[in-house]
Formats: sequence, structure tokens, C-alpha cells
Amino acid sequence: MNVKTFAEYFIVGLPFVMGGVFLIGSFLRLVMWLTVSRHAWFAREFERRVGEFMVHEQPGQVMKTSFYVLAKRMLERTFYESFALRDRLKRRRGDIVMGMNDRVFLVKPGCAWLVTDILNQIKFLKWTNETPKLLRITRATFSHNPFFNKIFGIMPIDSTNDIVSILPGLFIIAGILGTFVGIAGGLQDLGGMNLQDIEATKSVMDRFLHEIAFAMKTSIAGIIFSLCAHIVNTLFNPERLYESMVDRFESSLDLLWYR
Repeated sequence: MNVKTFAEYFIVGLPFVMGGVFLIGSFLRLVMWLTVSRHAWFAREFERRVGEFMVHEQPGQVMKTSFYVLAKRMLERTFYESFALRDRLKRRRGDIVMGMNDRVFLVKPGCAWLVTDILNQIKFLKWTNETPKLLRITRATFSHNPFFNKIFGIMPIDSTNDIVSILPGLFIIAGILGTFVGIAGGLQDLGGMNLQDIEATKSVMDRFLHEIAFAMKTSIAGIIFSLCAHIVNTLFNPERLYESMVDRFESSLDLLWYR
């Protein structure tokens, strides 16, 4: 296969390859966002119950309950009302669908692991003049959770997200590469031109310009796919959702600590 034939096949097939990669990348980005959002739901539930508890508390009232016991009570209540009570009573119409999402995104075992690990890390905290590093504890728990950090329990979210995040730049590079490959294939014909034959020279130049114009479409396709990938990555951003989830959980623990 000579350079010209390779360039033709490469230019024709490149947009379809970029389209397939874009669809796969968008699907993975959506699944990652859904995985984090399902676990962020548990953090919101915990935050809501801690808020409801704090509303009924009175400043200056002495509690004979440790931080560990209070956090354990709130976490177990959140888990019980979110999963056990829902599974037992099936009170809401969305329970069946939600149960399927729990199985797909491993929400229930992930939240159970989260509750257990958080309680293990705060079990021996003592009151001092300095606030304990609850944010560090929360981040460590979420980052080490084997159910939160894998898509469908198989693909690691961190490395997959890194690959999907660089797709917009890769689309631009692939489009430019396709254009240069097309130019390289067209230049092969220019070397054999006979300038004495005006008609043949014009035909070669017209064909060369047509091939260059066709090769430029790969750059246009690369730019379009890059813009679409940027939009998808912005709309479904698991990092932003993850930071919000950690902040919600840590602020709830802070409220319980100071109470």
C-alpha cells in the first residue's frame, strides 16, 4: 500500500473513528457522573438528617453523648432509612427503579463500607483545643472506598476520567494529523507533473486541491468532536460533584463535633 492509498483510507475512516471514540467517552463520562451522584445522594441524606437534628438542639444544653455515639446514631439512621426501611416497606413508586440503580452502581454496599470506615476512624477522637482533621478523614474514606472508585465495580474511575478528560485535545490532534496525512498523499502526485502539458498539470492541481479540501474536513470533524466533548465533560463533571459530596459530609461531621 503506497502513501496515497493509505492517506485516502485514513482520511475516510478517521471521522468515523473519532465519532466512535466520542460516543464511548461520553458514555463513560455519564456513567462516572451517575456513579458519583448516586453516592452523593447518601451524603445529602446524611446532611439533611444532621440538619434536622441540629434544629431541635438548644445552645448551652449539655449532652451526655460522645461525638462518636452521635455520629454513629446519625449514620446508622441515614443508612437504615435510606435502604433498610425503603426495602422493607416499598412506600414510594421509585423504589424499584432506585433498587436497580443500587445494584448497577453498588450504592448500598458502598454506603455500608463508608459508614463502617468513618466510624472506625473517628472512634478514638478526643476533644482538644484543636479541631480534628475531619476533612482529611472524610477524603481518605471516600478515596479508599472500593465501591465508589470503580465503574460497575470493574473500571477504576480515576484513570478512566483522566483518559476521557484529554479526549477534546486528542480530537484536535487527530484532525490535524488527518489533514497532514492528506497533504502528504497529495504531494506524491505533484512530483510527477509535466509542466509542459498544461491540461495534465491543471488536472493534477485540481485533484490535489480537491484532496486537500477533503483532508481539511478531518480537522473540522476534530474541532466539532472536541467542542462536543468539552460540553459533555462540563455538563457531567464528576470532580465537581465529588468535591461537593466531600464538603457536605465533612461539614455535617463538623456540626456533630462542635455539638
